[in-house]
Amino acid sequence: MKVLVATEKPFAAAAVEGIRKEIEGAGHELALLEKYTEKAQLLDAVKDADALIIRSDKADAEVLDAAAKLQIVVRAGAGFDNIDLAAATAHKVVAENTPGQNSNAVAELVMGMLVFAVRNFYNGKSGSELMGKKIGLLAFGNVGRNVARIAKGFGMEVYAYDAFCPKDVIEKGGAIAVDTQEALFETCDIVSLHIPATPETKQSINYALVNKMKKGGILVNTARKEVINEEELIKLLAEREDLKFVTDIKPDADEEFAKFEGRYFTTPKKMGAQTAEANINAGIAAAKQINAFFATGDTKFQVNK
Repeated sequence: MKVLVATEKPFAAAAVEGIRKEIEGAGHELALLEKYTEKAQLLDAVKDADALIIRSDKADAEVLDAAAKLQIVVRAGAGFDNIDLAAATAHKVVAENTPGQNSNAVAELVMGMLVFAVRNFYNGKSGSELMGKKIGLLAFGNVGRNVARIAKGFGMEVYAYDAFCPKDVIEKGGAIAVDTQEALFETCDIVSLHIPATPETKQSINYALVNKMKKGGILVNTARKEVINEEELIKLLAEREDLKFVTDIKPDADEEFAKFEGRYFTTPKKMGAQTAEANINAGIAAAKQINAFFATGDTKFQVNK
């Protein structure tokens, strides 16, 4: 079987070597398409691929149409909104992600940005501490659980709401479960978003919800840009000078948010998974999942049906 790694932003060399060891060790062929500059290059490369590993690259309907032999596509990372799931299903292609491989990296970034925020972005003025503050986690998956673990090390009180995670699981993970997302925003000094971008969640972080936060509240987004209602959040930040917003996903309205100097911060690009360890872990996990699929038909991490 031919496994194509198509990465406009390449994996680290160690990750590529790990992927090669897994794929070739299982008797398959590895092909690399790195730093490609045109979609046509990707369309040409997938023509004879049986499996595809991507990072932030788009596996859309056009790519799937071109990939006549493709059986499986794996996104090396937790999010998978860059795969057209309906098109994959229509082509009988299994789509998978690699949940958990980037989770500690994202969680550490959350806490790093929080320290930065409560210390007034290191502007020399007196700030505050995280100890004793209440942090709310909107979704309690792999990233949320790692944030909970680290936040407790800071001496924070951890709360969580997840519509799909039982309360006893949340509490076993070290957080206090609340009944609604509204209650989470009302209760906590800080809310960290870990929800996917779905029809239900897109634009859901809006004026009414965030306005429930206490004075001095901080909103953290390392999830997806689409979950933020940017227009309404800008309106709220203009009205409430006590609120801060930090994110590793540059908003479309970045210039408008930037007007809230001292209360808004974004990284230049999405940084959550940008560590050497996460890069290697996700790539090798993708390779192992492909090997398992070809060996036994394993589809444990399938995200389309």
